Amino acid sequence: MHTYLLEYMKAHLISLEQDQEEISKQMEDLDMNSKEFLELDFEFNWLGGQAIATRHFIKIAEEYNGTAA
Repeated sequence: MHTYLLEYMKAHLISLEQDQEEISKQMEDLDMNSKEFLELDFEFNWLGGQAIATRHFIKIAEEYNGTAA
């Protein structure tokens, strides 16, 4: 079970990073003062927070399993 959860979290982290990259690309074409930019900026940072938390959980799980890098 622990290995499955760890692998799921790693896949989830990749998904978060990909979503963040896509949002970053969308933001490049927008005026920084536009509502669309601000909404995407909020989402970009929200995803970044999720990624930070997920990395932390991965680290804890790897330490628990004895597989920390």
